[in-house]
Order: sequence, then C-alpha cells, then structure tokens
Amino acid sequence: MDLTEKQIEKVLTDYKKKRERENKYYHEVSKHNEEFKSKNRERAKNHYHKKGKDMKKNQYEDNKEFVKARSLYNYYKKNNNLEKFKEKHECKCKILIEKGYDI
Repeated sequence: MDLTEKQIEKVLTDYKKKRERENKYYHEVSKHNEEFKSKNRERAKNHYHKKGKDMKKNQYEDNKEFVKARSLYNYYKKNNNLEKFKEKHECKCKILIEKGYDI
C-alpha cells in the first residue's frame, strides 16, 4: 500500500483532529457525567478483580528475586556504593545483568 505525501499528511491531520475532539469531549462532557463515572468505576473494579490482582501477584512471584535484586541495587546506587554491591552480592548482579541492567 503506497501512499503519497499528501495522503499521509491527510491521515495524520485527521487522526490528530479526531484525538483532539475526543479529548475535548471527555474533559468537557463525559468526565462530569455521573452515569459515565459510575459505569467507568464499575468497569475498572471488575477488571481489577478479574485479572489485575492475580496477575500482579503471579508476576511478582515469578520475578521475586529480580525485584529484590533491583531494589537492593537502587539502594546502593542511591548511596554511591555500587562497588560494595558488586562485591557483596555477586549473584544479584548476575540476575540484573541477565535482565538487561547495565551495572
């Protein structure tokens, strides 16, 4: 699908106008509508109870060691003691390096 420069510009401007219109409608109309608020809050609650709670718990359990290592790394980094961290916690350094941290 080849589009000319004018067609690309038109698509982009139409999209920008649509987003601005939707944003304006939300902030001026929907946001203050009590019915919209209640429906939105109910939908968010249902989503949290269906997926969010268990998903976050499983994600934390799967990455427990990484989260602990990252927290400890940030503590040592904040106190400018990265060399001590590397000496004392070699296994945690390995975990961070495997996940892509540049130590």
